[in-house]
Amino acid sequence: MNMSSSDENEIIKIGKEIILEQVNNLVTNPSVIKQNGCAACHILFELVNKMHISELDATDLLSQILLHDPDLNDAFVEMVEDIHMKRRMMAIPFVLKSRSAKDKYIDSNLKNFLEEKSSELVNYGYDLVLRKLLISAIALEIAQNIGIDYHAAMEELYYYMRKNDNQTNSALVEFGARLRRSHYDSNWRNFR
Repeated sequence: MNMSSSDENEIIKIGKEIILEQVNNLVTNPSVIKQNGCAACHILFELVNKMHISELDATDLLSQILLHDPDLNDAFVEMVEDIHMKRRMMAIPFVLKSRSAKDKYIDSNLKNFLEEKSSELVNYGYDLVLRKLLISAIALEIAQNIGIDYHAAMEELYYYMRKNDNQTNSALVEFGARLRRSHYDSNWRNFR
């Protein structure tokens, strides 16, 4: 879809207004989010519903706006921390840290994770690393969708996978093969 720069600017402007309105709304009235609902998802779906765009387009728009507006990005993450951590009494030691200390903690975890996966890649190969990443992503999706913690979601997933071993193993192997083909196809197109 070809979009003029003024159309794109208008979409960004409208999206930013919706995000700011929702962040302010959730800060003053967090009960809008039912039970263990997700504050970020609430804003995402407000973009989807009010702008009549897909979830993927809303995700891209939200990321683009927050990337280019540091103040709104700060307000957004503070709202998420307030609702998901402070009000729900989770991760209190993390919440109480300064923004700089939080960033250092996240940076350290990011570097450790990448180093660990690099080591696994060397020692165990691509297929095992991909499988672990997929299982982690699926467990995280389950945790977010049903409102349980990651470890409980992982155990539920492992239970299901053990119960449906052939089916789940085939699905993971098939996805890995599609990913390899997609990567191979894109490299081949770039080569020609």
